[in-house]
Amino acid sequence: MPGRPAWLRPLQVLGALWTSPNTLIGLVGGGVGMLGGSRPHWSARDCALVFHHWPWGPGGAITLGNVILHTGGDLGISCRTYAHRAGHAVEPWIRLDDHERAHVYQYFVLGPLYLPVYLLCGGVSARNPFEIAADHYAHHGRGWWPGFR
Repeated sequence: MPGRPAWLRPLQVLGALWTSPNTLIGLVGGGVGMLGGSRPHWSARDCALVFHHWPWGPGGAITLGNVILHTGGDLGISCRTYAHRAGHAVEPWIRLDDHERAHVYQYFVLGPLYLPVYLLCGGVSARNPFEIAADHYAHHGRGWWPGFR
């Protein structure tokens, strides 16, 4: 990853191996999405294979390990934070790719435990600490782990 210290690369490789069961789920979803017109693109910046134009869902993106399923054509779009959309705060726009990259990093740490822990923390919700941290990272470029800002 450009601009990252050299010592970080082995940790990213270990994280990718640790979260490979989640990545496999994402690859299956991306493969099925290709039947509906989705196309994969490797994003070194996001450490993920991004499937653009994923044909299902309400819009936006979901991260599964090192795979991002995105309903649009450009992951670099601006979007609102979960707190803003829920009416909990008035916050500036963030970039969707930055938010989803935070989830990739979170997967690196929790690996196969990520999905159950994420769901126990509230799932897709403005109160989920993983979503709060991802929004914070998208705002500030740091603080992608819940509770560390």
